[in-house]
Amino acid sequence: MRPNIVAEAGVPARLNQWWGSVPFLTSSVVVVCGIIYLVCLLTGYDSFIEICFLPSAIVSRFQVYRIYTSILFHSSLLHVLFNMMALVPLGSEMERIMGSVRLLYVILLLATSNAIFHVLIALLAAHNPINSYEYFMNECAIGFSGVLFSMIVIETSLSGVQSRSVFGLFNVPAKWYAFILLVVFQLLMSNVSLLGHLCGILSGFAYTYGLFNFLLPGTSFYSAIETSSLLSSCVRRPKFIVCTGGNSSGYIPTQSSENSTSSSGFFSGNLWGNLSSVMPQREVSTQPVQDYRFPGRGRTLGSGQGQQASAVSSDSNLQARLLDNNNLGHPLDLSTLGTAQQISDGRQAGSNNVATAAVGVPQDQGAVASDEEIKKLVSMGFDRTQVEVALAAADGDLNVAVEILMSQQS
Repeated sequence: MRPNIVAEAGVPARLNQWWGSVPFLTSSVVVVCGIIYLVCLLTGYDSFIEICFLPSAIVSRFQVYRIYTSILFHSSLLHVLFNMMALVPLGSEMERIMGSVRLLYVILLLATSNAIFHVLIALLAAHNPINSYEYFMNECAIGFSGVLFSMIVIETSLSGVQSRSVFGLFNVPAKWYAFILLVVFQLLMSNVSLLGHLCGILSGFAYTYGLFNFLLPGTSFYSAIETSSLLSSCVRRPKFIVCTGGNSSGYIPTQSSENSTSSSGFFSGNLWGNLSSVMPQREVSTQPVQDYRFPGRGRTLGSGQGQQASAVSSDSNLQARLLDNNNLGHPLDLSTLGTAQQISDGRQAGSNNVATAAVGVPQDQGAVASDEEIKKLVSMGFDRTQVEVALAAADGDLNVAVEILMSQQS
């Protein structure tokens, strides 16, 4: 027996499989940020002062575009690599819960709120009467990490966990996880925007506590965007997650929910368990949907004249009744058998002659099996009377007869 095929798969195959599991928006952000970095690298562009988040430029010259251009540009390979590696698990989890369009809206909302907090804190620090910090007004910040810190806070809240591991080294309380990461990054890395990350944490908590609920539209808004012709090519992609269903208010349940209780008083312990019933999810059922108007399992049977019959639902109750009647010593009623065959063949349009022929089939013709076929099934351990009845019900088809006999024994 061959070993596990997954273990034999090479690196390209595994990367292909991993990338195929990343939802549409998350993978799109990764691709866009990666392409922008490569273009800057190949063209030698390093004038980040023109596109970075600069509070003084936003306040004095009202360059609002910096709020959104700054999150797409990265200064180095490690910068973009670490940010995208953090985005893939966070973004994938949130996109599967929210949907692709809703997550895009939340990302834009978080980026905007981060910028507002950043500007306000920078203004307060610069105009502090006790000790002025002009540095924050002239700090040039780029990268997606501010939004990532907001997503970390939201995902930690939704998971309902009480503790989180920091790089697998030690565990910290979940409510302090984002702040511990903030301190660790400040200690380990240089040129890290303390204010940018801190504002991301503040935006995440504001979203978690429901302070942005009045800015979140309902599901009809997202559905209207998804059904527009502009996004038709994106919606048809298999990795696109449609935002349908969920709660009518259009936002994830937050800590302000009535049923939000926790021993720590900060995060809800069972909040994650309630998401399946209140949030839109793109689920694929592994069980086939059965129409109870047509019970049973369909199968195609061939007529005695070589014509192709329609797919017929096997009536197990009729088969059981036929077999039970013979087990009790009753003779086989050909009219009953003919009626069953007529019901089966009569579902084919234009097969009146087939149904008529099936009503009065003699035992030595057509639907009745030969002695050789009966002996084959008897040699398999089945009772001869049951074999004859099963072959008659199966229109002489050995495969169908075996299925009938096996179903009766089970």
